[in-house]
Amino acid sequence: MKIIDPHLHLFNIEQGDYYWLKAENAPFWPDKQLINQTFQESNLTVSKPLELAGFVHIEAGFDNHQPWRELAALEQSCNKPFRAIATIDLTTSSQNFNAVIEELAKLPSFVGVRHLLDEQALPLLTNQQVLDNITTLNENGLIFEVQLALIEHITVNSLCDVIADNPEISFIINHAGFPPADRHTIEWQRWQSNLEKLSLFPHVAIKCSGWEMTDRNYQSAWLNENLTLIFDIFGAKKMMLASNFPLCLFSHNSYQDYWQAIINSDFFQTLSKQEKSALCYDNALRWYGVNL
Repeated sequence: MKIIDPHLHLFNIEQGDYYWLKAENAPFWPDKQLINQTFQESNLTVSKPLELAGFVHIEAGFDNHQPWRELAALEQSCNKPFRAIATIDLTTSSQNFNAVIEELAKLPSFVGVRHLLDEQALPLLTNQQVLDNITTLNENGLIFEVQLALIEHITVNSLCDVIADNPEISFIINHAGFPPADRHTIEWQRWQSNLEKLSLFPHVAIKCSGWEMTDRNYQSAWLNENLTLIFDIFGAKKMMLASNFPLCLFSHNSYQDYWQAIINSDFFQTLSKQEKSALCYDNALRWYGVNL
């Protein structure tokens, strides 16, 4: 079965900065040393019947001041078809923002950007300079990777306003919007409600990965319930399965082990052949335009 992994990170510790991977800097994860090393395309190994046909690299802090350097390095080192999401500062001046987009646009792998919203989502999504820069993304028909926990209605309502105002951007939710660990909480109910709001937009898709960010020892029952709910809300054409490699190694022994757990899951086994292909391959091909 062919896979296009739409959310992974390749690191080149020798060439890049990766400020966040250094032990003295946040995030202060006790297991962070597991991923503080170089990960290249050659580490993305799966065994038959799985086949990695392509991937989408998501920025990893190679050079936040000159984000095109990360993509240029990848284009020199990678052999498989791939697309790349670059880091960008949404708060910078319009002049600087446009200059960065212009530089990034010279690179064939470039398809979109990410600014980590997370806890700053509400002030960012209501900041006029940020909104102006998002309009530039809209004018260029780019992808914007949406990373935040979808548990606050006021924040998601502001996000919905931005999405409605920018119909030419493909907004792609990262890590399933971080479903809470406990399914019997008001936060989990809010997460579900906000997924439903976002699913109404035709130019919004969701990537399912990053489970280890909620709980390193997450259980299969929790994973299955989340995946089933997301599938019921977003359907087979706007949902993608992804790895978050190498961070998936916090919970699995290898890249192969992660994907094996996904395809062996109760959720995945209930899908039709066409639905399996959509979630693992077709949707990533369509949303990111991976050039196979």
